[in-house]
Amino acid sequence: MLKGKKILLAITGSIAAYKAIILLRLLVKENAEVKVVLTPAASDFVSPLVLETLSKNEVIRGLASGSKWSNHVMLGRWADLMIVAPASCNTLSKMANGSCDNLLLAVYLSATCPVWIAPAMDEDMWKHPSTKRNIKELLTFNNKILQVGTGELASGLTGEGRMCEPEEILDELHQFFKPGKLNGLKAFVTAGPTHEKIDPVRFIGNNSSGKMGIELALALEKAGAETTLVIGPVSTPIPATTIKVIPVQTALEMQDVCAKIFPLTDIAIMAAAVADYRPKATASEKIKKSDSSMVIELVPNPDILKHCGSVKNTRQILVGFALETNNEEVNARSKLANKNASMIVLNSLNDAGSGFGTDTNKVTVFEDDGKVHSLPLQTKKEVATEIVSIITERWYENKDGK
Repeated sequence: MLKGKKILLAITGSIAAYKAIILLRLLVKENAEVKVVLTPAASDFVSPLVLETLSKNEVIRGLASGSKWSNHVMLGRWADLMIVAPASCNTLSKMANGSCDNLLLAVYLSATCPVWIAPAMDEDMWKHPSTKRNIKELLTFNNKILQVGTGELASGLTGEGRMCEPEEILDELHQFFKPGKLNGLKAFVTAGPTHEKIDPVRFIGNNSSGKMGIELALALEKAGAETTLVIGPVSTPIPATTIKVIPVQTALEMQDVCAKIFPLTDIAIMAAAVADYRPKATASEKIKKSDSSMVIELVPNPDILKHCGSVKNTRQILVGFALETNNEEVNARSKLANKNASMIVLNSLNDAGSGFGTDTNKVTVFEDDGKVHSLPLQTKKEVATEIVSIITERWYENKDGK
């Protein structure tokens, strides 16, 4: 499954570095092309000669060797995936703070591929607030943090902090590179709220967490689609993937991005909770509180779903969302027709466990050919998987001319 995949294995100074040798061997057995980068401290824990023999590639340890320069930029662009395993507490801190004092860090800062990080350290170090902060920061950079294990540590104590096992990383790689039914297709998802500025510190928005849209993007990627996520301001972390993430703030910004992407797209899912209105004027300075009342004039925001529906061709699949509080089905079917969408996913705030901010959802999918799919209350990840399955079936029906 990993044949021909280009893996950059980055090893730091940790007693768990011996596991990197096992991981390298597993990758080579699956015919992956592996290049190895070491920090200076890593050479104290693992032999470069062993790594070169197994990988059949020169181990790269410094920015220069004699008159030869190690092109860290090209290394970061060469790989399909970079795995830092093990990642020491020191290297985690440097990665989180943008330090660049060795080749591994230079490659990391130049990498255009997804980056996976397998931490390895003693339990007290793993649980220290500074490490937690660094992990949180690394997640905001779209890195994937592999789960640490629990067991005997180098200190002699038993607890959390062990690097995950090479076989577990291999299983994750199989899932990541697993071919899907939507291979070769382009998809994009909108997610989260939009914030419409009143002044530099206040805005009109809503409570959308972006969780549903993020899960839909992940499900599309897992199915093989080349996926773009256009997302408003959210605090929900986005896992490290091949998904292209485009952050926006306002409805007008989201409209501009979607207008450019949609003509090049096979599948579009409009899951964002776009504000219906924005202030007609935005104050350049903070509006001071006074005893008098204040009136804010609002103007309609563009209807992004309707615009996409107006230019949609017969090949494209356009999916919209409808969050309703009354006359749910009538309103959803009306939106399906008025927006010229292929499908509308109905959310009802009357259903416990669904809607904004929850980890679960209960939806009904209405298709423009009359099909209706009622999905039970389940996790948003499960809902996203089922929605993408419905989309996939529809795509092949269209392709086959049914």
